[in-house]
Amino acid sequence: MQQKNQCLQGLNSMIHITSRPFLVSALLTLLTLGSSGVHAQRPGASPVDSLRSVLRSAKEDTNKVIILNMLSEQAGWRAGRHDSAIVFAGQAEELAERLRFHKGLAQAHSNKGMAYYQLGRSEDAMSEHRTAFEIRERIGDKAKMGLSYGNMGHVYKGIGDHEQALRYYKLALELAETTGELSAAANWLNHIGSTYLAQGDFPQALANNLEALRIQEAQGDSTGMSYSFNNIASIHLRQRSYDDALSYSHKALDLMVRMGDGRGLANTHNKLGNILAAMGRYDEARKNYEAALAIYAAMDDLKMIAASHGNIGVVYYQEENLQEALKSQTLALDIFERINDQQGLANTYANIGSIHLDMGKPAVAAKWYSDGLAMAEKIGSHYSAMQLCQGMMDAYVEMGDYRSALESHRRHIAYRDSLYNEDNTRKLTKLEMQYNFDRKEAAAQAEQEKKDALALQELRRQKLLRNGFIGGSMFLALFAGVFLKQRNRIGREKQRSEELLLNILPEEVAEELKAKGEAEARQIDQATVLFTDFKGFTALSESLSPKELVRDLHECFSAFDRICERYGLEKIKTIGDAYMAAGGLPTPSSTHATDVIQAALEMRDFIAEGKARKVAAGAAFFEIRIGVHTGPVVAGIVGVKKFQYDIWGDTVNTASRMESSGEVGQVNISEATYRLVKDVKKVNGEWSIVNGGSTHSPTSSGYASGHHSPASAFSHSPTPIHHSPAFIFTPRGMIQAKGKGEMRMFFVDRATAQA
Repeated sequence: MQQKNQCLQGLNSMIHITSRPFLVSALLTLLTLGSSGVHAQRPGASPVDSLRSVLRSAKEDTNKVIILNMLSEQAGWRAGRHDSAIVFAGQAEELAERLRFHKGLAQAHSNKGMAYYQLGRSEDAMSEHRTAFEIRERIGDKAKMGLSYGNMGHVYKGIGDHEQALRYYKLALELAETTGELSAAANWLNHIGSTYLAQGDFPQALANNLEALRIQEAQGDSTGMSYSFNNIASIHLRQRSYDDALSYSHKALDLMVRMGDGRGLANTHNKLGNILAAMGRYDEARKNYEAALAIYAAMDDLKMIAASHGNIGVVYYQEENLQEALKSQTLALDIFERINDQQGLANTYANIGSIHLDMGKPAVAAKWYSDGLAMAEKIGSHYSAMQLCQGMMDAYVEMGDYRSALESHRRHIAYRDSLYNEDNTRKLTKLEMQYNFDRKEAAAQAEQEKKDALALQELRRQKLLRNGFIGGSMFLALFAGVFLKQRNRIGREKQRSEELLLNILPEEVAEELKAKGEAEARQIDQATVLFTDFKGFTALSESLSPKELVRDLHECFSAFDRICERYGLEKIKTIGDAYMAAGGLPTPSSTHATDVIQAALEMRDFIAEGKARKVAAGAAFFEIRIGVHTGPVVAGIVGVKKFQYDIWGDTVNTASRMESSGEVGQVNISEATYRLVKDVKKVNGEWSIVNGGSTHSPTSSGYASGHHSPASAFSHSPTPIHHSPAFIFTPRGMIQAKGKGEMRMFFVDRATAQA
């Protein structure tokens, strides 16, 4: 044993939880399905009892279809009674077909899909969800189309196909944003975040869950907030920030207890158990796992029953009770195999491998680890793969196969570095800083509003007192003077409010908000979006005080604001050290692409000049990447109190990818933007198209966002540099953009002489 420890001394330095790659196997799955119809409930009766009572006397009409569908959900798959769910949904389907009730028919297929999903019948589940989607698409039910997209995402995630899961969740999110359904949008953001977490992309996971939490807090959605808190706790757990994880999970638990949400309470107990086990507090962890198991068993939720058994097995393993640990893991394995849960199987293979290794059976352990690694790599779970490589290394060392142990160690390090690198840590810190800053700013604004209300109340009281003394001319004159003074003050305050509103919102949006009390989201057929990000932010944050860092950011962003104003761009927001703006909205513009590129080049030059000054002074400096893309967006106001004008859509995501795929000191543009500006020149101070170029949207020519152009669009291989009257373009060829595949990109700069 001493010799083994010496061999592993350097190799185990990154494993903080245990010496074995034991994986906590709890899986948080949030499944949503909308129901329609409101029914009376007898005093003291449960909702399900009430539905059954109404069903007995229901006529053969659409209302009965609705009741059957609600029973399929409430008394069926949500309660873990899958056979009942399928029976009720089948009855709803038959009646809906006779009545030609399309919405009810789609809902019946959706309910059957959810039941099949929980039974592990993935192909049947996908077939039902596709049928539901096709019906909803035919009748134009966009809200429920989004639900079908999301349900298909659940199926893909359940079998470990994370890329497809992300695709369908994002389609669901896009529809929710288009229809203005904020609660649904937050829900899909949660699912997107949890899928990124399964892939080991912590910054993307946190960004999506924080965005969901912002929406849920604005709406007072306690259920949604609790899921966001748990998801954020999972991210901190993976990052080994246990105190933060515990804090978020306790927030979720408090909400679940207040709401009496049984399933949410079970999920949170599992989450707390995971965190406490990682902290070495095993008795507390087991109590939480057992509490979760009791709730899931009552619901007959096979997936989570298996996860709870796996978690209890983890605690037994930590306490070196290997026989009980193996018994619990075998129970989990049987269920995961029955429902074909590949992520659960990968985790359980790792756990069983670790048990056999501690039992002195390294060859058996290596086989379990190897099978688990193959599955983890198949489904793209980098975190599981990292842990399984660690286990294989331990097993090979025990077997004396040091060559294989070294190879496993190298693979472990590669996965570890992809998960726990400086860039990920910086992004996570930046996201949470921005979220906490926004919350403090909102609290300060609420406090100011409270003070303003008290001041207004005092003014009214004084006015009433003065009114009682308007008997003589002296008092009348005094009142008139005070009135004029107050009216002038109110006028100044009104003007200030107007200026503040216009500083937050575009003028036409602000006018609509004042006139109607709300402003509708709008589809902008074509806009150009700009993203910037500072490369040297981490170095600066380490070498400067917070005050100096904020000062430098303020200097840069103030300059960017002035540049945007000069070119007629709309500043959208800042996220930490990132800056986002757009041209062509809310008022359409024929020169938005050119305007954005000119602004981007000025921003680049401003940062370059600042860098030169800082280098000369021996100080830390910023370097910048800038990305630009053109396409359709949805634009509107976020929130009901702290207004924010924002934009959504694939165009925004692609613009962000242009920035992250660029290089320092360069403005990187997409093919869609290139096609709009490649033939522009200035005529009498105005940008115009030359050489018969077209200013139409790139999508109208068949080059939609993220799609490749046909070979005929470029003559053989592109020339090294393409000159236009206004710009110089350097073709970069096809570049891999994360989540988008390969995209054609160009660096752009000013032409040496403009017409």
